[in-house]
Amino acid sequence: MEVSSLPLSPTQRAKLISAGYTTLSSLSSLSPPDLARDLNVSHQEAQEILKIALQSGRFDESSDDHRSSHSIVTGAQSAWDMLREEEMFRRITTSCADLDNILGGGINCKEVTEIGGVPGIGKTQLGIQLAVNVQIPVDYGGLGGKAIYIDTEGSFMVERVSQIAEGCIENMLENYVLQRKDFQVCQEKMQLNTFLKNIFYFRICSYTEQVAVINYLDKFIAEHKDVGKA
Repeated sequence: MEVSSLPLSPTQRAKLISAGYTTLSSLSSLSPPDLARDLNVSHQEAQEILKIALQSGRFDESSDDHRSSHSIVTGAQSAWDMLREEEMFRRITTSCADLDNILGGGINCKEVTEIGGVPGIGKTQLGIQLAVNVQIPVDYGGLGGKAIYIDTEGSFMVERVSQIAEGCIENMLENYVLQRKDFQVCQEKMQLNTFLKNIFYFRICSYTEQVAVINYLDKFIAEHKDVGKA
């Protein structure tokens, strides 16, 4: 259960999240003095917050037990079905054939992919490239989605995004001329302003802001369906 759903005042919930307490489990072994110190509140207020968290946790557990006691087992999934399902997962091309092959066709949309390396290795460039490539229309082999870009370093440059988007558009148009497909239809779908409008950018400057944005993403994605389309 999330701290944001506890019956507390908005100020108390904000203080908990800012201090890094986002779930009930993070409060389970905490003492009132420790919480009072972390939130800069009185001992009595900290004790009341922990009491509410404890009561909510017990209610949540009882609800889970009730649901599990009435659950119905519907059967198992075969390993063959799991393999077929994995092969059908949609992937975002990296625009590098060799890298796509290593990744099994690109970045898997149903997994978390961590890309690491020393500064200057190209992590930001790849992130921007993926934010552009996820927008390639379905008719042209893409996912037709939108992207959320969360920047914690300030390395996102809209000029670079524009350059990468222009390169993607040029590449797509060249490919479809060679394949003798409808050049005009492809050109109409591949507009630079559309690519830029479909990247939603969040600049994060602190851990508190990062937690707040992550908690807000569910609502944001619900309002922007195509972000979660892939």
